[in-house]
Amino acid sequence: MARSKSSHRWLKEHFADPYVKRAQAEGWRSRAVFKLEELIERDDLLKPGMTVVDLGAAPGGWSQMVRARLGDRGRVIGLDILPMQGIAGVDFIEGDFREESVLAQLRERLDGAPVDLVLSDMAPNMSGMTAVDQPRAMHLAELAEAFASEHLRPGGAYLTKLFQGPGFDDYVRRLRAAYQRVSIRKPKASRSRSPEVYALATGKR
Repeated sequence: MARSKSSHRWLKEHFADPYVKRAQAEGWRSRAVFKLEELIERDDLLKPGMTVVDLGAAPGGWSQMVRARLGDRGRVIGLDILPMQGIAGVDFIEGDFREESVLAQLRERLDGAPVDLVLSDMAPNMSGMTAVDQPRAMHLAELAEAFASEHLRPGGAYLTKLFQGPGFDDYVRRLRAAYQRVSIRKPKASRSRSPEVYALATGKR
């Protein structure tokens, strides 16, 4: 079946994308690492010895970046319903974190250690129809928010992808009530036409 014009255009843009080329040249698993890198540096997100949980980790770019930045000090645990090729120094759990069996695996891996930072770059498979995509995206963000609420230590931080649209303002309001500071970021590596932004919530109450 011939590719649609929009699919062909996306592929052309993707392979011409400087962040895609840089990720390939430097051995990163996705261009998304450069979004996280900017946020890490701007907001001083990582400290030696931290325990970080990466929700929706596959293909592993964010976990890869965090592991590299923490060096030998700290823990990185990734979760995803999709399989992920192993990364040295990253604990990976394949499964749905809404399921008790998966959470039990997480608790076992943590072994009582508090979680300092929860990351979520989760997004649904986009249909191109905002009326369908936005509720799906908000649902994933709400799941990540609930996970962070339950597992983050007091004072911990939460970084999540959001799409601007219905539900966005209410979500940010909830974060402001639950955390001392909430900032909305649009990293340079985030495509300008995309409605995605990142909410960084620090100082969990």
